[in-house]
Amino acid sequence: MLLGLVGKPNVGKSTFFKAVTMADVLIANYPFATIKPNHGIGYVKIHDLAADFGRVSNPREGYVKSGWRFVPVEIYDVAGLVSGASEGKGLGNEFLNDLAGVDAFIHVVDMSGETDAEGKPFPKSDYNPAEDIRFIEHELDLWYFGILKKTWEKFARAVEVQKSKFSEAVARQFSGLKVMEDDVKSVILKIGLNAEKPSSWKPEDLAKFSGELRKISKPMIIAANKIDRPNGKSNYDNVRKEFGYPVVPCFAEGELTLRNADKSGLIEYIPGESEFEIKKELNDKQADALKSIKKILDEFGSTGVQDVLNAMIFDILGYVAVYPAGSKLEDSKGNVLPDCYLMPPGSTALDFAYKLHTDIGKAFVKAIHVKTKQAVGKDYVLKNGDGLEILTR
Repeated sequence: MLLGLVGKPNVGKSTFFKAVTMADVLIANYPFATIKPNHGIGYVKIHDLAADFGRVSNPREGYVKSGWRFVPVEIYDVAGLVSGASEGKGLGNEFLNDLAGVDAFIHVVDMSGETDAEGKPFPKSDYNPAEDIRFIEHELDLWYFGILKKTWEKFARAVEVQKSKFSEAVARQFSGLKVMEDDVKSVILKIGLNAEKPSSWKPEDLAKFSGELRKISKPMIIAANKIDRPNGKSNYDNVRKEFGYPVVPCFAEGELTLRNADKSGLIEYIPGESEFEIKKELNDKQADALKSIKKILDEFGSTGVQDVLNAMIFDILGYVAVYPAGSKLEDSKGNVLPDCYLMPPGSTALDFAYKLHTDIGKAFVKAIHVKTKQAVGKDYVLKNGDGLEILTR
């Protein structure tokens, strides 16, 4: 699972990235502070199944805190995109190609209205962040269009001559973009183009096809960042009404402050929560900073950063977290529920068995729910938070 952070320069992408990964990256108040892509691990937050048995799990990857399990996902942060990126402006082609293998986009947008389209300070502080969403959409669509256009004429003729199945051929040809056959089928059904004669498509047909393919093959969520700024809330309200994407109010700088304070022992904080507990005496600067953050937490329920990751993985992409769990909940070394896997939507108990090991999948007999003790067959559709013991012959 790989999520890509996109956005114009100087919107707080690096701050968001550091808040979710705690990686050591440059954060600066000027465009193109990020040049080379940053790669790190963020974590989605789920209920720790071990807590239902009065125990605490010992993750091989990720961590557990106060009854919550944090399961790793990969995060990729590329340099800010500017208008014309799809044509190479601002090294745009290089940055966009870095995003080819991601599963979905997190678009970090500056809700303050205090930076212009290039990420430079905007003196009136009333720049419309909706413009950023439109231009990023446009550049991503042009990027997809450019990739498809390069080989489309030859590809379309080959599909017709060989009488290939169009959806299969497109998915195979553009697998580097993680385009799936079902994605192609959905787009063709939506826009009504002739899939049997793609050579007859006009440039505008291909542009429409590539844009819709981009939307379905790489879903996007809006991280409405800098919600703490004076115009942040009103701009967020306007953006949420205008666009069909999920929009989450965010305060990445506040989340980073909370996580650093928790790491240093000043406070006890669980990512995504609306409260924190002060553990040590604070100086005036620290107290004022936390007081300001608490106002945002009280108004919005959280800083939004953890909500963005959870919404993308579970609500938009539809993944479910599943534990391999024997009757004693332990592996051979006594570790409690050491593993937890994110499985694609519609995955079955048999899919899960194969995920654990090919031999386990081949020898699958049934699975046992560790909580209900009920047996389920190979066609059982996995649910978020399931713990299954796989029995083999």
